Amino acid sequence: MNVLMLRWLCLLTLSLPLLFWVGHVMIRDGPSPAAGRKALEGYTRIKPGRTDQILDINCSQCALVSSSGQMLGAGAGEEIDKIGCVIRMNNAPTKGFEKDVGRRTTVRVVSHTSVPLLVKNEQYYFQQSAETTYVFWGPERNMRQDGKGHIFNALLKMAKKYPNVRMYAVTKDKIDYCDGVFQNETGKNRMKTGAFLSTGFFTMILAIEMCDSIHVYGMIDDGYCSRANHSVVPYHYYEQNRINECKMYKVHEHTQRGGHRFITEKAIYAKWAARHRIEFKHPSWSL
Repeated sequence: MNVLMLRWLCLLTLSLPLLFWVGHVMIRDGPSPAAGRKALEGYTRIKPGRTDQILDINCSQCALVSSSGQMLGAGAGEEIDKIGCVIRMNNAPTKGFEKDVGRRTTVRVVSHTSVPLLVKNEQYYFQQSAETTYVFWGPERNMRQDGKGHIFNALLKMAKKYPNVRMYAVTKDKIDYCDGVFQNETGKNRMKTGAFLSTGFFTMILAIEMCDSIHVYGMIDDGYCSRANHSVVPYHYYEQNRINECKMYKVHEHTQRGGHRFITEKAIYAKWAARHRIEFKHPSWSL
């Protein structure tokens, strides 16, 4: 055996214990399930020259806060703020409602129809709430990136003005995927039935993708409005004078063209709760 081979054998003998120790540490201190996830597909960054960045956010626990009037008097604000990630929808405010809905917002999912409301109050949403990640969805005609999508153009303007704000758009492929999910769950083609998916539907899909467990606040189940003793609350907790929630749901459920299928969507969520770690509060659901 030559000298070189003896040196290699000595080095290997000294290295083996170190390798076993490192392997033990890596197994013991490995990443959590949330940290080990891949970046989320179907969401692209709205930023000049960098629209190919994908959304990279994962949370162990999420609070998904409904915009429903059910949140009025819930007193859940402190509980919500203690949860790792807080997801809200559209322009639902926290100021003045902190006791019921909390203060923090990690992710805000926004419909193309609500973008003008955010732009109107741009200082609050894009300057004071700069730590929030925004996810915008809308039809291709409004969100196209060739200069003809007027909603995308408005968002790109905000992205230029507030470069530190994380703004993402749901891709057309992702929207088509969500349409497919709706059809698989209901057996109905969304477009043929004249329906639009709600912001809540896109939000629930995003929450399932990014969260290990989800605590949903203020969302009623699909049978709630049929019960004789159901509470009459505003459609949104921050709009007191609009039609009440159940009337709004029933109108949308049965409209021939352009309505959201809120009640049908709630039945889908009940099925998802059996497959994912989803809990419903204020009101609670019997699953």
